[in-house]
Amino acid sequence: MKPSWKPLMVVAFGLGAMAAPPAEAAAATTPNAPSACQLGLTTEIALIHPLASIKGPGSCGAEDIVRLDAVVLKDGRRIALTPAATLRCPMAEAVARWIREEVAPAAATFGSPVRTIVAGALYECRGRDRDPSAKVSEHGHANALDLRGLRLANGMAIDFTDKAAPKEFRERMRQSACAAFSTVLGPGSDSYHANHIHLDLIERVGGYRL
Repeated sequence: MKPSWKPLMVVAFGLGAMAAPPAEAAAATTPNAPSACQLGLTTEIALIHPLASIKGPGSCGAEDIVRLDAVVLKDGRRIALTPAATLRCPMAEAVARWIREEVAPAAATFGSPVRTIVAGALYECRGRDRDPSAKVSEHGHANALDLRGLRLANGMAIDFTDKAAPKEFRERMRQSACAAFSTVLGPGSDSYHANHIHLDLIERVGGYRL
């Protein structure tokens, strides 16, 4: 049965207030030579631009940085990230593969292809949950991405945190994200993640996932 939602209706996934556009730290002006990760991404699954390493302030920063502009599906169609995301290449690769292999196929059940992934907080040097005294967030290491939802070719908006979305869609998003990333936070996690999904690839002792 085709969805009954009207264009631009908000739909979702069940996951705190979204951050204002982040201020990126200063970085060198010349990108490093492309890494093996970057070369692999550009050959088949994503549109990226290599960026210089990010140095500070403080303990913020990261190496092997790219700007992820779009994900390329197996049939050649592109799904843009809005805004484009500044990420460590391994995180960009994880995001691109998740969108290609899980998000796009799941969203196909809405009857129109995905055109855009709507992102929230990208790279930002700050403490976790915006607490200045807390440990630096993975956003400060270009190792995290917050997502709000999708926009389809027919104009429909699908909000990842809207409980009105079909249960099967929300469950596939939850299970696949938890398999692809070290941390997945959303509604029910805490008040900071009530209206978006937080994804990151932090390394924990024993490979523990949250």
